[in-house]
Amino acid sequence: MDKWIEEQCDDNCIGTAEGGDQLRSAKVEEQTAVELAELFKALGDPTRVKMIYALLENELCVHDLCVVLDMAQSAVSHQLRYLRNVRIVKRRKVGKTVYYSLDDDHVKEIFTQTLQHLHHG
Repeated sequence: MDKWIEEQCDDNCIGTAEGGDQLRSAKVEEQTAVELAELFKALGDPTRVKMIYALLENELCVHDLCVVLDMAQSAVSHQLRYLRNVRIVKRRKVGKTVYYSLDDDHVKEIFTQTLQHLHHG
């Protein structure tokens, strides 16, 4: 039988922080919280996760992404626009062809570390 643990302090708990400065430093700014939540929201869609995975090692054009994901170009373009808006991917245009890649190494790190977290024993 599982024990139910209340997620609250004991009635006479005085807290663990000695001063208000420590508690203030634990508080994230509202705008930062919103932007971070938006980033995780972007990573919360399986199609976008597949796109990011496909772009981990290679820059790909929209056509290539359509083939990898087995999706229509309009659907791929819609998701790429979303990922661009939250700065997960960037684009490079050569003539009429648009190539996509991850925006920077931070995106790759977040993604690969999350994969490692999922697969560790």
